Amino acid sequence: MHRVSLSAPDDFDGWRAAARRLAVAGVDPADVVWQVGDAPGDLFGHDPLPPEPERAAFSVPRAFVDLAQTAILHRDPERFALLYALLHRLRDRPGLMEDRADPLLRRIDALGKAVRRDIHKMRAFVRFREVAEGDDTRFVAWFEPEHHIVRDNAGFFVRRFASMRWSILTPDLSIHWDGATLNEGPGAQRSDAPDGDPVEALWKGYYAAIFNPARLKTGAMLSEMPKKYWRNLPEAALIPDLIAGAQAREAAMIATTSVAPRRPDDIATAWAALREGAMGCTRCPLHGPATQTIFGEGPLDAPILFIGEQPGDQEDLAGRPFVGPAGQLFDTALVQAGVDRSRAYVTNAVKHFKFERQGKRRLHQSPDAGEIEACRWWLSQEIALVRPRLIVALGASAARAMLGKAVTIGATRGMPIPLADGAEGWVTVHPSYLLRLPDAARRAEEHARFVAELRMVGERLTALA
Repeated sequence: MHRVSLSAPDDFDGWRAAARRLAVAGVDPADVVWQVGDAPGDLFGHDPLPPEPERAAFSVPRAFVDLAQTAILHRDPERFALLYALLHRLRDRPGLMEDRADPLLRRIDALGKAVRRDIHKMRAFVRFREVAEGDDTRFVAWFEPEHHIVRDNAGFFVRRFASMRWSILTPDLSIHWDGATLNEGPGAQRSDAPDGDPVEALWKGYYAAIFNPARLKTGAMLSEMPKKYWRNLPEAALIPDLIAGAQAREAAMIATTSVAPRRPDDIATAWAALREGAMGCTRCPLHGPATQTIFGEGPLDAPILFIGEQPGDQEDLAGRPFVGPAGQLFDTALVQAGVDRSRAYVTNAVKHFKFERQGKRRLHQSPDAGEIEACRWWLSQEIALVRPRLIVALGASAARAMLGKAVTIGATRGMPIPLADGAEGWVTVHPSYLLRLPDAARRAEEHARFVAELRMVGERLTALA
């Protein structure tokens, strides 16, 4: 009998190394005991592991490795033995991973599905609260995962909130990010995490304002957002009352549909709450040196929405988007293209001015991926309220915010792009690009192309109307 002690519940590397040695030596799965950490020996002792093989005696499909890396995060105490049993059988049946009717494979696949679902729930339902930490701030969240997914999921939060200082506390372990290094700490208790922060009152008001009773499907909502997660979600406190009143609100909406499908006052209230929340945003470090948050502006029923990169020096001081040199060039180009500026909503991918100070001057710096992602939440809420038919991204940063991924202007400009919310996206250059061109002839050529693309957008809007 062989006993294998793994360093942690999610120790895939340790399991793989031991499983390889056992499998090459032909050790039967029934002769292996798997455990996490050290445990006292029994009366009969245990055989040492077989020696490390000089070379691999057999290979396994990549599908097995992927499944094992996921399933090993499950809390099922038999997971290590189940995976080794599957590995042992793969020696004689290399095609076993294709047999979806095999009971052992189906059981392990179910473990993997449960882990992937838990990973998704952590990404969806972690809520950070801002807390003071000396002269700085830190964002702290509490989460209770079903499985051992915290280490595996840490990379997602590092990429998503790269510019924030944050901690995620769980009963098993905690992870901490200082903007450069990810550290691990012991498990925590719910009382170690903050209960709320001032922004949550604004968020609750916004959530209640956009709640659509006509689209409520309680069963589907509970399937995707089980009640056990509600205590971590500030908006969840509103859900029972919103559900209770949904039928009456839906009837009222149907009764007034012919008169007012979307009440302007409700949209204006929701937008004002959203803007007020953005004024106190500290999702990324840009709020520190910037003068103020520069939110979008324009009619809240605008058929077209333009996304710029970020406010510039003059916008930062004036408190409004698109009022500097690039904004003035943009206004001129819209007139030349025949697009009504007064019917457009304009905003930016990033709401704070990013700059480098040189003497008394503040020189523009492009936002990085983390800053764009941190501000993308505000942009998505603006789009959800305005519901434009067309969304035009001005420049690469805006295109990334609109599409959720990095794209090149050359490969995407001047063509319609279907978006997930049903709107149609377009990509073109940012007006500041034209201002930076040193050659007058080239500048005139690119300006004409910019106007032509805006004209295409205007014609497309007319066609859709």
